[in-house]
Amino acid sequence: QSHAPEVVVWGSGTPMREFLHVDDMAAASIHVMELAREVWQENTAPMLSHINVGTGVDCTIRELAQTIAKVVGYQGRVVFDAAKPDGTPRKLLDVTRLHQLGWYHEISLEAGLAGTYQWFLENQQRFRG
Repeated sequence: QSHAPEVVVWGSGTPMREFLHVDDMAAASIHVMELAREVWQENTAPMLSHINVGTGVDCTIRELAQTIAKVVGYQGRVVFDAAKPDGTPRKLLDVTRLHQLGWYHEISLEAGLAGTYQWFLENQQRFRG
């Protein structure tokens, strides 16, 4: 846990991003691979096109930073440096096809971050020597 009085995040915090837990990615891949050929063809017609795998839910970088602070118990200030670049304003996948195929993500951003942080706490000595 950091006792730093503040953490500086590049940009304004307003860009929006979508995050998908790796376990959900694996589950979606398996779901799609196990589809009957007819179901696949019906839902990807007319060109047997790609399927976006994502949550279909985005959040601002500010919300992401606040969620991380909450999960790790950070009590300091989160400061956004608007002099630094924001990048693309929004990155959100259209997951309509995936939903039509019956798959939805199960792990929320906060739950995924909490699980990852817990894993880190339990395993950090393996990586820090």
